[in-house]
Amino acid sequence: MPDQYSLDSSPNNQLLGCPLIPSYLQLRQYQQEAVRNWFANKGRGTLKMATGSGKTITGLTIATELYQQIGLQVLLIVCPYRHLVTQWGRECQSFNLEPILAFETVRSWQSQLSIALYNLHSGNQPFLTIITTNATLISDGFQSQLKYFPDKTLIVGDEAHNLGSRRTEESLPRNIGLRLGLSATPERYFDEEGTDSLLSYFGAVLQPELTLADAILQGALVHYLYYPVLVELTESETAFYAKLTKRIGWALNSKENISIQNNDTVTSLLMQRARLIGSAANKLNALRELMVGRLDTSHTLFYCGDGSVEGELSQESSRQLAAVTRLLGTELGYRVNTYTADTALVEREELRRQFERGELQGLVAIRCLDEGVDIPAIKTAVILASSGNPRQFIQRRGRILRPHPGKERATLFDTIVLPPDLGRETLEVERNLLRKELKRFLEFADLADNAGEARVKLLQLQKRYGLLDM
Repeated sequence: MPDQYSLDSSPNNQLLGCPLIPSYLQLRQYQQEAVRNWFANKGRGTLKMATGSGKTITGLTIATELYQQIGLQVLLIVCPYRHLVTQWGRECQSFNLEPILAFETVRSWQSQLSIALYNLHSGNQPFLTIITTNATLISDGFQSQLKYFPDKTLIVGDEAHNLGSRRTEESLPRNIGLRLGLSATPERYFDEEGTDSLLSYFGAVLQPELTLADAILQGALVHYLYYPVLVELTESETAFYAKLTKRIGWALNSKENISIQNNDTVTSLLMQRARLIGSAANKLNALRELMVGRLDTSHTLFYCGDGSVEGELSQESSRQLAAVTRLLGTELGYRVNTYTADTALVEREELRRQFERGELQGLVAIRCLDEGVDIPAIKTAVILASSGNPRQFIQRRGRILRPHPGKERATLFDTIVLPPDLGRETLEVERNLLRKELKRFLEFADLADNAGEARVKLLQLQKRYGLLDM
């Protein structure tokens, strides 16, 4: 296997649809190492690489090497969302591939796949690329075709942590031996069993594990400035917060040594409180103050409350999305549009182009930008709803820090709700819950170019809750 990937990519009678390294491609050192280690691990493994560091290109390079070395016949790529299917489709074309995009209705892809598999087995077609979604993978229509995939098939699980649920993991094809998992965060949130199943299927996490700090150091991601924006709850929000916090304390103390993740009552109360914090009214006031002085800027992303799954938004999230759009567009005259899971794929593409050209100054988004969406033109992000899930926090950072021509540095404004002072009764519960969240804020502050300034701002929060040891 070559040490460098400035491979000779002259066609040499190369058929369209067969993998070919693009002539312009030069892999970074860590990508080369990842490719070598996957082969050394006998065609299995999970690559844990920071969002934005080139997992897609690394995966397609592995497929190309397999084609050249063993005559790989099928590349099967599985993505959690539809927009990632089309995104992978674009990347595949630069590798000379003509993928079948298998999602939405069975009629749109099943006969195409059946004919391609028949042509493959009869020798009339040398290579097949198919990109599908997790939802389509587990469908009867797709499952019935898997037995016809040849031995020389590579399955790539993109954002592989999404494949760890029991139903999805059971649908992963066992007859395919060559397996590659890709994720910045392969560990599933509060699901050790799902994480184990996932790594058992795709293979262990391989070196190098590329952290955010590594990616910035190597130039795969840009430097950034980090500005925490501290927000207080209103009087009525404080009263509701206090009520929920007391109930959390009672639930935690009702049984000895109970863990949060195994207590449905605590989980439900924490989710209610997270929604309250996510939609705190004073965030709009903070946003207004921030944007009044930034009306001549562009390429800004505004993250609103999280929907629980793609295609489903909570009432709080929908209200915040509408309120933010109204504030920015109607009140301040900032040219924005919304970008959510409900936005049609064709419209998303047009919004992305308008945003990159600066025709739209900003996008107001909910969750569907958390995983895999590539809009490197983002220069500034305003986070109005922080997720308690570290995976989403990590994904978002990578979205913001992707390199783009003319983008020397990114800027992040992070609205952080200050928990109200509820007295000694709930202080210990609050400290324990806040410690994990504060760790993420501090980590992001420490990697910023203005680390000292960001740390001073967070000191307020640390002092209030006696967390100066962090």
